[in-house]
Amino acid sequence: MAIQWYPGHMHKAQKEVREIFNQVDVFIEVLDARIPFSSQNPLIEEIRQDKPTIKILSKTDLADPKITDLWQAHMEQQSSVKTLAFNTQNADKRDQLLSLIKKMVPEKVNSVKTIHALIIGIPNVGKSTLINSITGRTIAKTGNEPAVTKNQQRIKLEENITLIDTPGMLWPNIENENSGYRLAITGGIKETAFELPDIASYAAEYFLQAYPEEIKQRFNLTTLPETDMELLEDIGKQRGCLRGGGRVDLDKVSRILIMEYRDNVIGNLSLETPEMIVEEWAQVEIQRKLKEEKKQAREELKKQRRARHKKNKR
Repeated sequence: MAIQWYPGHMHKAQKEVREIFNQVDVFIEVLDARIPFSSQNPLIEEIRQDKPTIKILSKTDLADPKITDLWQAHMEQQSSVKTLAFNTQNADKRDQLLSLIKKMVPEKVNSVKTIHALIIGIPNVGKSTLINSITGRTIAKTGNEPAVTKNQQRIKLEENITLIDTPGMLWPNIENENSGYRLAITGGIKETAFELPDIASYAAEYFLQAYPEEIKQRFNLTTLPETDMELLEDIGKQRGCLRGGGRVDLDKVSRILIMEYRDNVIGNLSLETPEMIVEEWAQVEIQRKLKEEKKQAREELKKQRRARHKKNKR
């Protein structure tokens, strides 16, 4: 699945983050707790280098709590990283966040110098909801559509702590195809960027493997289908998503599965674990190596052709 969605304001946001890098004391990256790796922008990881970072796992009320715990432990293996779980049900995280910011930059706590904390995250990850929660007022516009925030803004949290907000930033190429699917399932990418049945098929396959009991219970299945398409067919028949001749309307049933997942009516289901990502990234590295070898082979052929052409001209 090729995903290409990189609006101009996201390019501008990335440029602005690089320009103010030296002013930033702490990075605050907001991640979707259901997909902590896939919602992590690799460009941000490159930009922040080894600066202190707080990774906030948002929407934890939609994720599998056991998997969220695994992710927090995994991320905090980095000495410069701390994590904080956040959701709209227990939204009062202001004191915890301020305390963490101060712990990450102890040399400025009793100083007259302002601590600048840059808050970043991909579109629709819950960044604006978090900002409104910790400030106690509506400062950032929220919505279910990706790419709501368009411009950078500065918000004073305390006398010597300023929060710098940026637009959500996607990156031009999603190397791990699985991450592309997960972003689409959770709503991190606009629906115009993918085919819904393709996304629903991926989700169905994963749910059958990772959360079979939740699927059986939600869709009143006596036996569990063996394949993703069989599951979509069963749900479609049960929900009356039929066309002429009794055929299942794949678009309709796909929307049902994806929207019921996003609305948390199936259950608290996470889409990735640290162990899964290690395996997938190993495959990405293999693909990178193959691509580089092909590139080198093409360059060598060009070099040989130029040499032959030069020889024939003599």
